[in-house]
Amino acid sequence: MTILQSRLESIRTFIKETICTTDNSALKNQEATVRLYGVSSLASMIAMKRGLEPEIAAIAGLLHCFYNYKTGIHHYPGINSAEAVRPILRDFGVFSTEEQLIILRAIFYQDQRRQTHGPYDELIKDAIVLHNFLQNTEQAVVHLDAKRLSRLLDEFAIQADFVEGKIERSDASSDVENRRQLLADISEDLAGKKIIGIPEDKRYREICQYWPDSEIYQVLQNNWCAAFVYHCCMVAGFILPIRYPNASYRLAGVGAILEWAKLPETGFFHLENEEGFMPERGDIVVYNKLLSDHPHDHIGIVLSCEEHEILVAEGNRDNENYSSILRRNKKDCILGYIRIDNEYRFNFDGVYNPIL
Repeated sequence: MTILQSRLESIRTFIKETICTTDNSALKNQEATVRLYGVSSLASMIAMKRGLEPEIAAIAGLLHCFYNYKTGIHHYPGINSAEAVRPILRDFGVFSTEEQLIILRAIFYQDQRRQTHGPYDELIKDAIVLHNFLQNTEQAVVHLDAKRLSRLLDEFAIQADFVEGKIERSDASSDVENRRQLLADISEDLAGKKIIGIPEDKRYREICQYWPDSEIYQVLQNNWCAAFVYHCCMVAGFILPIRYPNASYRLAGVGAILEWAKLPETGFFHLENEEGFMPERGDIVVYNKLLSDHPHDHIGIVLSCEEHEILVAEGNRDNENYSSILRRNKKDCILGYIRIDNEYRFNFDGVYNPIL
C-alpha cells in the first residue's frame, strides 16, 4: 500500500466514523454514504482519465459535502465544507501545504459551476454532476449542468440521452421582506427566554449547531454573544457561511462579524459618532472594551433606541452565560453599529486562499 493509499484509507475511516456518530436517521446516513463515496469514486476515475492524482481527487470527493452531512445544514456546501475540513486536513499531519490547498479549493469551488477553475476544481464539479445523473438517469438535468454533463459523456464515450431542465428565473428582490425587523423580532424572542450557555439547553445547541467541531461548547463557553447574533441572522434570512472566505476568523466571533461588516462589498459598519447615523431596531451594536480591555469584545441586536439608551437583545449577557434583554447607555463603550441591507445576499467570486 502506498502512502497516498494509506491516507485515503484514513479519510475513508474518518468519514465512516463521522457518518455513524452523526445524529441522523438511517436513511440520511445511507444518503450521505452513497453521495460521498460515489462522488469520490467518480473523481478518482476522472483523475485517472485526465492524468491527475486519483487519490487526492478521491479524498476531495469524500470530503466535498462533509459539513452538510455532519450538521444537517445545507447552505453553501462548498464554502462551509472547505472550512469544516480545513483544520481536519491540517491535523492529520500527512498532507503537504500544496495538497491541502488542492483539496480545499476543489471542495470550495464545487458550487461555482458557471466559472472555470483549476483542474481538480473542475474534476470535483464534474464528479458531482456525473454522480447526480447516474443516480437517476430519468431525472431532468438542471440547465446549469447540462453542457458539463454532455462534455463528460463525450469524454468517456458514453452514449446516453438526458432531458435538460428549464431555466428557472427568480426575482430575488420580490421576496425581500424587512429582514432587519425580523432579526430584531427573533433576537427579542430568543434573548427573552433566558437561554443558558450549556449543552443541555436545546436552544443553546441550536445556536452552536453551525460549527461542527467536537469542542465547540468549550470554545464558546462564556463567549457566545457573536454566535447568538449569527444564529439570529441565519433565522432571519441573512444567510452567511460559517467563515467569510479568506477571513481571519469564523463568524462565531465579534471580530469576524465586524471584519465582514467593514468589507468593501458590504460597507454595513457605522461608527458610533458617525454624522447623520441613528441606530434603529434591527441594527447590530458592537461594544468596545465593555467587559474587558480588548477591543470589540461584545455584541448584541438593537430592539429600540431612545435619547440616552438602547434596548438590546444579547446572548451571554456580561459574559454570565445567559441571554437577556437589557438597556445600555448609548455613550458607554459602543464602537458602532452594523446595519445589514435588507436585500443583502452573500456572494463570493474571488480567489480562495484559506489560512492553513
